[in-house]
Amino acid sequence: MTGKFGKVAVLMGGRSAEREISLMSGNGVLKALRSKGVDAHPFDPAQRDLFELKREGYARCFIALHGRGGEDGTLQGALEVLGIPYTGSRVMGSAIGMDKWRTKMIWIANNLPTPRYRILSAGDDWKAVARELGLPLIVKPANEGSTLGLTKVSSVRELPAAYELAARKFRDTALAEQFIDGPEYTAAVLGDETLPLIRIEAPQGNYDYQNKYFTNDTKYHCPCGLPAKKEAELKALTLQAFRAVGCSGWGRIDIMLDAAEKPWLLEVNTIPGS
Repeated sequence: MTGKFGKVAVLMGGRSAEREISLMSGNGVLKALRSKGVDAHPFDPAQRDLFELKREGYARCFIALHGRGGEDGTLQGALEVLGIPYTGSRVMGSAIGMDKWRTKMIWIANNLPTPRYRILSAGDDWKAVARELGLPLIVKPANEGSTLGLTKVSSVRELPAAYELAARKFRDTALAEQFIDGPEYTAAVLGDETLPLIRIEAPQGNYDYQNKYFTNDTKYHCPCGLPAKKEAELKALTLQAFRAVGCSGWGRIDIMLDAAEKPWLLEVNTIPGS
């Protein structure tokens, strides 16, 4: 297999807020590739110039960089210029998929179900925001992953701090979103196929950064427990949503079901964390 793939760079680390998770993912990928005989090597763009990929004879890249600078199309564009093949979505799919606001606009334009939302600004009438979307609601940065900067807001007085966290600390567009009360599922896409769904069971229903990566209390159920017909419906919706955003290769879409078992698309992850 070494001859088939040539020298492979596993891109990991980077400068985003998800650096720590990227290093975990990248080392897992590196171990898996080497176990299959692939000539794989770690490469951290935060510490090395991307042009070294060409100079050192890398034939292709496996991207395990999460967040900005790895998942948002900028890295993909650089690799296109260098002429080095890479895993995952191309430039457009990566850029749109990283942007929750633009992703929602595309899904809505294609009549795909996603929670109601609005973009926040510092001068907003917080009571009006709460009336429009209802309480509780979710506030999060539009261009971060791993639930970084996400706040579940239960009262109007919590909205200013949630906005400050998403917009100021993460230097991002802050997005307020209708809260969906129900089970959460994640659906991986590989090529033209949606893999079996996974139902996520987090402590107190709080699937945050800590419970995603640094606890053993979160449970991942596969089979997910849904009837076969319902799972097939969600798998078809996942693939439709993935393609609508322009994604390809592999990725993951997060979905929730409400009390009426209606599905709601939350976001797409073009380079999911492990």
